[in-house]
Amino acid sequence: MPETPLPELRHTAAHVLAYAVQDLFPGAKPTIGPAIENGFYYDFDRATPFTPEDLERLEARMREIVSADYEMTGREVSRADAIATFRDNPYKVEIAEQIPEGEPITLYTIGQFTDLCRGGHAKRTGEIGALKLQSVAGAYWHGDEHNAMLQRIYGTAWHTQRELDEYLLQLEEAQRRDHRKLGTELDLFSIEEDAGGGLVFWHPKGAIVREIVEAFIREGLRERGYLPVITPHVVSERLYEISGHLENYAQNMFGPLEVENQRFRLKPMNCPGHILIYKSHLRSYRDLPLRYSEFGTVYRFERSGVLHGLTRVRGFTQDDAHLFCMPDQLQREFEQTVEEALRLLRAFRFDDFACYLSTREPLARGATDDVAETAIRNALERANLPFVVDQGGGAFYGPKLDINVRDAIGRIWQLGTVQVDFMLPERFDLTYRGSDGRDHRPVMIHRALAGSMERFFGILVEHFGGAFPVWLAPVQAVVVPIAEQQLSYARETLAQLHGAGFRAEIDESNEKLGYKIRHWKTQKVPYILVCGKQEVEDGTLNVNERGVEEKRSLSVASFIEELRSTVSSRA
Repeated sequence: MPETPLPELRHTAAHVLAYAVQDLFPGAKPTIGPAIENGFYYDFDRATPFTPEDLERLEARMREIVSADYEMTGREVSRADAIATFRDNPYKVEIAEQIPEGEPITLYTIGQFTDLCRGGHAKRTGEIGALKLQSVAGAYWHGDEHNAMLQRIYGTAWHTQRELDEYLLQLEEAQRRDHRKLGTELDLFSIEEDAGGGLVFWHPKGAIVREIVEAFIREGLRERGYLPVITPHVVSERLYEISGHLENYAQNMFGPLEVENQRFRLKPMNCPGHILIYKSHLRSYRDLPLRYSEFGTVYRFERSGVLHGLTRVRGFTQDDAHLFCMPDQLQREFEQTVEEALRLLRAFRFDDFACYLSTREPLARGATDDVAETAIRNALERANLPFVVDQGGGAFYGPKLDINVRDAIGRIWQLGTVQVDFMLPERFDLTYRGSDGRDHRPVMIHRALAGSMERFFGILVEHFGGAFPVWLAPVQAVVVPIAEQQLSYARETLAQLHGAGFRAEIDESNEKLGYKIRHWKTQKVPYILVCGKQEVEDGTLNVNERGVEEKRSLSVASFIEELRSTVSSRA
């Protein structure tokens, strides 16, 4: 018999949790309990907070319910019957009342517990091979802060104990790699609450890494003929009425700001600004393709409850670019964009990635969707990249290519996006004069391969665990004199490293050598260069390389040559 899919297994585990809560805490009112990525949760209305000890008791009771191997049975009922069944639970009554007319209303039962649910379960509780309750958090009913605050219990469930153990180990590693924790420990960035949540302050070391990433991306842009542009942070709201963003994304936009009877918005995306630059001149077919790029900072309103370090913020900078081309140039332009995406993935060691061709919902499809999808499909096939079709995952103005990467500990991150757009050229009445002397409509490609500098940086921190490869490291080497007598030699060595263009520091503290080395190891510096009496006499350095147990003795010139080779190869 095939295994029950994990989402259905976890949905069943959510029911088991609610059953356990009903048994141990009868006054708690269950609300909703879906499966989520890697687990499940269930929200309860209970006056007393759940404690860690409560979770232990609940988990033990859940295991008893699983061992009992209850059958999951379902039956369809009328709305009136559902409301009567849950008359003491206003949340379930509200859910029953809001189920659209004509949709089935179903109740599912395990043992002595019955829940209002649309289905998708394991046949028996015994199919849950392993489970773990993980945490409790607050959650508003329907996610609205004006509603009641509930208690959300998170858990995870798997087919086998081995899978659960592997997942829990991954979670431990993820906690060690958490970019928020490492961002503080390595002094990379901070989110200052005095300035407001979701706004990032880049400290010198973090800014150095960001500049290196940007320089790498700019290098590829120059090689492929992109022209840099810069657009304002605040523009007239009218621009977003034309683009359709106000209609589709107003709830995620800051503003409006009223100035001299005109409404302005903080820009949530860069594309309308690039379109205005295109429109500032008459364009000929000889001008195309025209490629604009901008590391453009945008602002989007995210509720405080979903803000998360660098990966969910309110202000961020995109490696944004927009291409304007003739329809017969679309295929080649999309292909070179895919080539550039591969260059980025390989440089930052994202060797495991997946491509998704995201199409629009059937009702939103237009006459040009097939053209756009064909261009994306052909580009992926010609690059020998397998892909999955994500039906309905496209943007409101057209299909797109999404690239997801798997990091060093197996987690999936959505990274780059490339979108084909026939709609905005139409909305803004963009034209070019063709070889036939007539005006024609260009095609747009929206392209952000890293996505945003903030999110990409957060992913990099976790991917490398803060131990950036040498070419990215904010401090590539630190010179550590053993005693004051070697300080002059250490300073001369530092000057040579700086003169060769490397990012190096010196430890002039009065701490013991062991303490100095431990400190710089926690800072994940690639090379710790120790200078003692012998090194001064020999004109050498004792090289402590990150991740390598064996210490080496090299002349300063030899070390500089090794460092130069390592950095240039981006090893």
